[in-house]
Amino acid sequence: MSATRITRFSVLALGIAGALAAGQVQAAGFQLKENSVKSMGSSFAGTAAKKGDASVVVNNPAAMTRFEGTTVQADLTVIDLNYEFQGSGRDALGQPLTGGNGGNAGDVTPVPALSVVHKLDNGVALGAMVSAPFGLKTEYEPGWAGRYAALTSDVKIVDLTLSGAIDITDRFSVGVGVIASRADVTLSKAVDFGSLLFANPATRPLPFARPQAADGMAEVQGDDNGFGWLVGAHFRPTDTLSIGVSYRSEIDYELSGTADWTVPANVQAVFGSNPATAPLFRDGDALAKLTTPSILQVAASWQVSDAFALNATYAETGWSSLREVRIDFANPDPDSVEPFQWRDTFFAALGAEYKLNDAWTLRGGVAYDETPTSLAHRTPRLPDANRIFYSVGASWQLSEALEVNFALTRIEPRDPRIDTTSGGSRVAGGFDGYANLYGISAQYRF
Repeated sequence: MSATRITRFSVLALGIAGALAAGQVQAAGFQLKENSVKSMGSSFAGTAAKKGDASVVVNNPAAMTRFEGTTVQADLTVIDLNYEFQGSGRDALGQPLTGGNGGNAGDVTPVPALSVVHKLDNGVALGAMVSAPFGLKTEYEPGWAGRYAALTSDVKIVDLTLSGAIDITDRFSVGVGVIASRADVTLSKAVDFGSLLFANPATRPLPFARPQAADGMAEVQGDDNGFGWLVGAHFRPTDTLSIGVSYRSEIDYELSGTADWTVPANVQAVFGSNPATAPLFRDGDALAKLTTPSILQVAASWQVSDAFALNATYAETGWSSLREVRIDFANPDPDSVEPFQWRDTFFAALGAEYKLNDAWTLRGGVAYDETPTSLAHRTPRLPDANRIFYSVGASWQLSEALEVNFALTRIEPRDPRIDTTSGGSRVAGGFDGYANLYGISAQYRF
């Protein structure tokens, strides 16, 4: 096999691009909406329009002017993600891939958020919030049938948002914010070196030059800081109706870190015998560019009566910014460019709240979340699919200053499937997947 062909294989085998664009079951693509337990109780309906929720620091800073004094809010959502593969795979020779279904690839992941809003006497409001707007975490059992496509995926993006708002009139306010973001990615997958050697007539006679006979592993880690902005407007045409609009910008990252290879000793000896291939599959630096999408939200909240309110949200996420992912290796491997051709998506939610008494408010909601992917671009890092949200929640007013919120959401993707090829092997089939979200938060006003 030529050095060029082996080099091309080394780029594809790493597969970092596919992992960076992996989906997450609790929101379209790898978006996380879980920054407010109170909003989660109504499937995030009305998030950018309702008053009394300090998460507006990131969801619509203009709504901060509806607060009085200082409000501190702490949210914790626990995501119980469950995904089990129900398909099969074949290697480059058409033989069944060894290994099981990988077990439950999901995990139990806490997603915290902390927000503070302070309203000044001159109509200006200031806010700060720490939240996680994007991320994913999955892990398959070693040696599973789809190991050449994915083993471990851990993507964390954490934002610090500083926002300000001002009342233009008694019924109209605007707000802006700046976002300082941190991205940290760790990914791994198995590498079928046996298939690579089998493809070369010169190395094919080797006893380990067979698909699935010489597995190695690749792991990549990278991190970077990024900066973005957000703007919002809040309009109150009547005493009972509020309308909110907010826009979050794209954020660019250059994830710099390391690529670590585990190569069987007999395979490494083969590569090391040729000066042209000896530098390949060596640990070294790597750089991958990633852009998180813009998000536009339009929301409304209608206080139908003193006890009953209706809420709605329509949001668009600009996933078309993720047209490709390019990876630059410090070693001789050339840049890897993987097209994804993701499309913009919409999210729609309807929710209701009912004030049972002075202490308790009940809420519920449903939502539809569209996937940005197509079957051609899904991987077992996490298969994405259109999904339905079902939510219930409650607020408990312990005192005039202290409120505790509870929420439960069930998310069911609609027929998640994959059909992907990696390192000469093909894995295809459906997934039995769902997510349960459990949330609790506390808000204190003084």
